[in-house]
Amino acid sequence: MASNFTNESLKPGLNLSATLSLVVGTVIGTGVFLKTAVMTQETNSVLWVFLAWIAAGILSLAGALCYAELGSRYPEAGGEYIYLREAFGELPAFLNGWMRFIIGNPGSIAAYAVGLVTFLNGIFHFSLPAQTTLACMLIIVFTIINCATVRAAGLLQTYLASFKILLIVGLTIAILIFHPANPEVAAHQTNNLWPGLKAFGAAMLAALWAYDGWNGMPMAGSEVKDPQRNIPLALVGGMIAVMLIYLLANFSFFVALPMKDIVASHSPDFPLALPVATNAAIASIGPAVVGFVSLILAFSAMVSLNGSILTGARVPFAMARDGVLFPALGRVHHITRTPVISVLVQGAIAIAIACSGTFDQLTDYVMFASWVFYALAVLALFVLRKRNSTPTRFLVPGYPFIPLLFLGVTAWLIINTLMTSPMESLIGLSFIALGIPVFLFYRRTS
Repeated sequence: MASNFTNESLKPGLNLSATLSLVVGTVIGTGVFLKTAVMTQETNSVLWVFLAWIAAGILSLAGALCYAELGSRYPEAGGEYIYLREAFGELPAFLNGWMRFIIGNPGSIAAYAVGLVTFLNGIFHFSLPAQTTLACMLIIVFTIINCATVRAAGLLQTYLASFKILLIVGLTIAILIFHPANPEVAAHQTNNLWPGLKAFGAAMLAALWAYDGWNGMPMAGSEVKDPQRNIPLALVGGMIAVMLIYLLANFSFFVALPMKDIVASHSPDFPLALPVATNAAIASIGPAVVGFVSLILAFSAMVSLNGSILTGARVPFAMARDGVLFPALGRVHHITRTPVISVLVQGAIAIAIACSGTFDQLTDYVMFASWVFYALAVLALFVLRKRNSTPTRFLVPGYPFIPLLFLGVTAWLIINTLMTSPMESLIGLSFIALGIPVFLFYRRTS
């Protein structure tokens, strides 16, 4: 068994289309179909919902531009773990990787799997134990797929992501074409008053959850062909495409539904209600479309599930190669040249989280911690630029203003979240702090 694994490097197998599909396919998951209801509840205004989507999109694009330069400078497995290690040393990098390894990436995988089953439940009406079992089976299937060559997994992601975009855009256009004229809809969005900083910040955070995932593709940087060209193109082009799709989708929701129906769509306040996308399709096309829309939402979650498994496993792989995590996680299969052990361990943790029934709470905690590390990674750009030790073909346009804009808005979001959700923020920080004794243990024994 041991002879099947080696310490060889990962093999580049992701071309531009596969790399772009990793960005778009992973980012567009379930948030665009769900978060509009929460954002409308917070702002009570179409104008401010759209401005929140735009602001979150611009912020995510600014972050993607910074990661594009970082990924071009350091096209290695691990992504932001590598950037933090090179700029600030081992401990900050380890804490980022620890959070990703123990809960961040497996929690996202569990969320996508359970979300996928939840969408299918609108058609098949599974029992609760059956939902959990099916979610675990999906994690197992896509984990096995990602044990194959990265080229095969990348091709699968390309085909799935392309089909997903066609389905989402097609659904959006159908809603716009078939929606009936409704005076209540035409007159419903007249409140353009400023909702307040806390409310707008909460709406932005909801939108950022839908945009989250743009940091994932650089985690597989060492497996991207011509990374100095393809990583920047995929990140920037992918995030622009995602932003346009989100704005078009939300436009269709507000054209088809009165505000009261959007507010009452699926959200923490209305957990049993249908998603806003489903309600918009019913209002425009008719009740018969419910099953088809449920399949589209499930398919969207499935593509994100595959992309998250592919990219997430590269973080513990990079940590193991640095000697700060179990050595077996840093080994690759001698045939597929993929980090099979890291992929399998990640899948096992994701299954445990899916079975726990607490993945929603866990991923909420991690969102705060994730943005702390996004800010640190962008701050690392200033440090690494000053050293100028590694040449690159891509430089952030508008430097230093775009990175400073990202850092300023991110600092405001972090402070706003600390004020509005102190318990969730502290628990997120606690997950990070748990990594300190682990780091000290590995450093003492290495």
